[in-house]
Amino acid sequence: MKINLNTILVATLLMVVNFSFSQDPNFHVYLSFGQSNMEGNARIQPQDTVNVNERFQVLEAVDCPNLDREKGKWYTAVPPLCRCRTGLTPTDYFGRTMVENLPENVKVGVINVAVGGCKIELFDKDTYQEYITNVPGWMTNMINEYDGNPYGRLVEMAKLAQKDGVIKGILLHQGESNTNDTLWTKKVKIVYDNLMKDLNLNPADVPLLAGETVHEDQGGICASMNKIIATLPETIPNSYVISSSGCSDSPDNLHFNAEGYRTFGKRYATKMLSLLGYNNIKTD
Repeated sequence: MKINLNTILVATLLMVVNFSFSQDPNFHVYLSFGQSNMEGNARIQPQDTVNVNERFQVLEAVDCPNLDREKGKWYTAVPPLCRCRTGLTPTDYFGRTMVENLPENVKVGVINVAVGGCKIELFDKDTYQEYITNVPGWMTNMINEYDGNPYGRLVEMAKLAQKDGVIKGILLHQGESNTNDTLWTKKVKIVYDNLMKDLNLNPADVPLLAGETVHEDQGGICASMNKIIATLPETIPNSYVISSSGCSDSPDNLHFNAEGYRTFGKRYATKMLSLLGYNNIKTD
């Protein structure tokens, strides 16, 4: 019995050692989730597809034959970064700005799981099935690309990413479909707490960065939601609100345009870099 116990202890130590060697502390991973503005609504322009640093990677969350990408594999983060035919997203210029300012031995990886038009309830692992019974067919089709469970896919991909790197933060853009929902911050906390538990993360080490909806200075039709988003740090201490003021939008006043996404993504990065202790941040 003593020999068997020693064997188990040695095997356990070997597993720990192997994991520690395979996980690169200089590979910083960020989870991104939300609805259409995180999914990416603006058309990708030629300037968005060139000069993407190989240190900026995306973990593909769905199979994309048209992009020659497979689910669960890392690729240089040339857009689209959400699904196979989505548009530009704040995550694009978040990652580019991060690698521009971080030491050259640091890589940045993103996992983007988002569904246009969804409420935050879609990411509540305990109630999402009830929610999706009443969504329109076009949304069901997008949800089905994640095998019917976007939260589950996000966690699945995040666990894969943890074999390669360290999750350093979470980016959120959601709220348009929950406009004026005073319980939104509590619903976000449920998702955040579940991510912390399911991925064995320490909330003190993993900030949540939540972006505003299209600002009232752009005529945003959901701008009233920003008053609720502003209160998120009262519910989640390690959370930060990213201003959308001045970020240009599309004619529908609901989605940002390409330039707005670029500016917004840089703002997410500027906040994250400051939390990591970096100053004199370059955003050009």
